Amino acid sequence: MKVAALVGSFRKESYNMKLAKFIQERYKDRLDIQIIPIHDLAFYDQDVENEAPASVQRFKAAVGEADAFLIVTPEFNHSIPGVLKNALDWMSRGEREMANKAVFIAGATMGALGTVRAQMQLRQILNAPGMGANVLPGNEILIGGVQNKMDENGQLTDNQTAEFIDKVVDQFIPFAERQLEKTYS
Repeated sequence: MKVAALVGSFRKESYNMKLAKFIQERYKDRLDIQIIPIHDLAFYDQDVENEAPASVQRFKAAVGEADAFLIVTPEFNHSIPGVLKNALDWMSRGEREMANKAVFIAGATMGALGTVRAQMQLRQILNAPGMGANVLPGNEILIGGVQNKMDENGQLTDNQTAEFIDKVVDQFIPFAERQLEKTYS
């Protein structure tokens, strides 16, 4: 199953990018996860959406090949980062690449709440008519205090957290397969 991963942080030592890479590596025998860069996307502009800039065309072609999605978001001011919202806005128009596709969400923060507010907002966005994504219910990967659970190489050192992610992936795969069956039947 091809999974497009969008990461809302491109900071050099981003815990969220490290988390995406951890998930990509840990489940490589079960999921073909490709991390799709979003940092160079032009700002969404309805005036040019039908003749989108080259960066957007490349992005939409890459995500359009996905069977499912992983979104890893930090939390900035109780919200998702603007760069992630911009990518989602582009995906809500035209081909609507996320429509009827399965999505699972993750996030890591040094704070205690593990991106809970950003993930709540992200679920609202993904439920919007232009998005129409099918978000895995009740399986939030919220990693608080990530600096104490991940080493400098991006490996989770907290076994409980890694085992929880295993359970979420175990839930996500059949959920995504059911979405694919509906799409192609």
